[in-house]
Order: sequence, then structure tokens, then C-alpha cells
Amino acid sequence: MTPSAVLPPPDELTGAGPGFPNEAALEERLTAPSPALVRDLAALEGDLLVLGAGGKMGPSLCRLARRALDEAGRGEVAVHAVSRWSDPAAAQRLAEHGVRTVAFDLMDPDADLTALPDAGNVVFMVGAKFGSSGAPAHAWAVNAAMPDRVARRWSGARIAAFSTGNVYPLVPIGSGGSTEDDAVAPVGEYAMSCLGRERVFQHAALTRDARVALIRLNYAVDLRYGVLADIGARVRAGEPVDLTTGHANVVWQGYANEVALRSLRHATTGEGFTLNLTGPETASVRRIAEWFGDELGRPPVLTGTEAPTALLSDASRCHALFGYPGVPLRTLVRWQADWLRRGLPLSGRPTKFQTRDGRF
Repeated sequence: MTPSAVLPPPDELTGAGPGFPNEAALEERLTAPSPALVRDLAALEGDLLVLGAGGKMGPSLCRLARRALDEAGRGEVAVHAVSRWSDPAAAQRLAEHGVRTVAFDLMDPDADLTALPDAGNVVFMVGAKFGSSGAPAHAWAVNAAMPDRVARRWSGARIAAFSTGNVYPLVPIGSGGSTEDDAVAPVGEYAMSCLGRERVFQHAALTRDARVALIRLNYAVDLRYGVLADIGARVRAGEPVDLTTGHANVVWQGYANEVALRSLRHATTGEGFTLNLTGPETASVRRIAEWFGDELGRPPVLTGTEAPTALLSDASRCHALFGYPGVPLRTLVRWQADWLRRGLPLSGRPTKFQTRDGRF
């Protein structure tokens, strides 16, 4: 670890540092594997292929996998990161950490997937969300049609496919959230196309003995983006925080990436393996905004009244299998506030977690 990436000392309550001085330190923490991940990846058979690795979560997931495999003494297992790599610097950084980057346009319907490496394990991270309400055909092509091509190309692999909690309906705040056994009821073209993705992978698991794990995530926190960045930035700027969607789920991205990788060992045929991935709290937007107000030294400007429903998931199954997230919500808020105070980079891509009509 370089001196610029040294993490701050832990605080007494959480064992977590108060923040990160730069992106290098954040990446160091995001990609530090747990002993459980090292054990699980040590048992992998075949290489790891990450499709759509250039998105918000992909680079840290690839580096996390590489570090875990190296710690497990499995340096011979390749991690292939596939993306268009519109940001060549991101690909270069991964290559410097031992990840094999592959420039490939997965969204090209004529692209020959046989040109991509064989692998025993595939993480599917490709998706179209923002702008989907204005281009629904594109959303369906990416989210629902592409999975069939992927399942056919890597029919013998274990596939962990990212999905979303948006496949569920809005539920009462006091319900604890939708479970994996609850009926799905997606709202809007984006959510419907994501359910289409799930059904296509499930069809492959039922008819072609593909081994599939479906990961319904909402919402990952990275400090450069996420629900907390959205709320905290508005508090810091003195802009109103709308409370209409007054509750949400969030989870540390490092934990989300670990669970996605560890879920490969649970991928199965038949109906496949489905998992809600998020934190344990039904987090109050009002409370989070007030915490940011305390941290940033300015009272939040709150508007609207909390609706009785929200998009919420119950991740009890996830926590029973993989343990609770190691970074609690209050610490995430503290880290996010420190990030904003330092003026460190934000992605500029809001989560739009407040959306209630499915139009992204």
C-alpha cells in the first residue's frame, strides 16, 4: 500500500476510520477481501469473467476478486474485465493490479461472444437504467435479450447476475421489505425489463442446466455515488431534501461486491438462486438528512411528507448466509460527510431512489 492510500485510524464505536483522504484510500478499503471471501474464491473452478466491468461497481469488484484470489494462493486464476472501456485510464488501473481487461462492446447485437475468454465463473453486470423510459426498446434489448446470449455462450459456467429490488412493488414502511418469496410487481419499463433478465436466466437454469444466482441489489454506497451522496450533497448545498420517498435501503459497496462474488458458490440449476442484497435497516431519509446536518454544520432543508410506502427489501437471507455488512449506516453517513467536506469527486450520476413511478 502506498502512503497516499493509508487509511485513517479507527474510531472507538465502529472500528472504522472517520473518512478517506482520497480515492486511493477509498479503493483500498473497497477492495480489501474478507477471510470468508478468500476461502470461497479459493474453491473456484475456472477463471472469472466480469461482463460490464466498466460501470460504477465493476472496477472495484474485479480488483477485490483479484486480491482475494492472490491471498488464497490462486494467482493462476485469471480475472477478465469486459467493457467498452470508454475511460481507458480505468482499464489501465485495473491492469496494473493484475486484472486482464478486454475491450468489447457487449451492446452490439452482432458482436461475436465467442471472441471473449472461456470462464467457469461469470458475473453479469450489464444493464440499462437511466433513460430507459425514453428508450424502452433499448432497455429490453440490454436487460432481457442479452442474458440469453450470455447464458448460451457460457452455458457450463456459474453465473451471478445483478438484478434490482425494483422488481418488487412499493411496500408499507413497517413491513420490513419484500422477501425473495414475495410476488414481484415491477413498475415501469426499466423494472419490467430487469424482471425479464431474471426470467431469461431462470429459463436457462431450467432448460439448459445453467447454474444461476440472481442478485437483487438496492442501493450500493461508494461515497462517489449512492443514496447517501445524493442526500448529503443537497444538505451541504442548502438545497431541499424531498421526503416523499422517505425511506430506503442502502449497503456498503464493498459488502455488495463480496456477496456477489460469494454467491457464485450458491448458483444452481432449476429455479436458480435468488438473493436480496442490501443493508439491514429501513433507513429514514429524514434521519439521514438530520445526521448530515449535524456532520456538516448546517440544518437540512426538508420538504414534503413521507409516503406510507417505499421500495424496500428484506435481506435476512443474505445476512444469514454471508453475515451482516461490516460498515453500519451511521458510519457510512460519517464517511460520506467527510468526503463532501473534502470536496472529493462525485460521479454526477444520481440514484433517483426517490422515483415512484418507475420512470428512469
